Amino acid sequence: MAKFTKDEIIAQAKELAKMVAETEEVDFFKRAEAQIHSNDRVSMLISSIKGLQKQAVNFKHYDKPEALKKTEDKIAKLEAELDEIPVVQQFKESQIEVNDLLQIIASTISNGVTDEILRSTGGDVLRGQTGAELAKGSSCSH
Repeated sequence: MAKFTKDEIIAQAKELAKMVAETEEVDFFKRAEAQIHSNDRVSMLISSIKGLQKQAVNFKHYDKPEALKKTEDKIAKLEAELDEIPVVQQFKESQIEVNDLLQIIASTISNGVTDEILRSTGGDVLRGQTGAELAKGSSCSH
């Protein structure tokens, strides 16, 4: 079995990152993100929300619960309005798709490493036991 250095693995990870950046999911994300930034209504709503969030922090700091509640309600209303805009919906969907892809990649790598460790020690992948565990005779029954 080949041995790889940390640097070689990082180089391969960088190549994988380039591949991911060229997927349809990431392309859709980039297009949606560009549309978000070119939409005046979206920009205005985001700016208003940010301003209200700063106010909310101040109201919380100065212990003004009624003003804080009113400000949080305004924020929620603006966020709901923002979420109704189709380009925002597309952007959020694209974020979910890219995050899902990254989660699948991370899970695939993690599971693959675990399986390779089990196999290389003469273990049982189905049981999730290393060769040392099998040799010792330990068995976890779940």
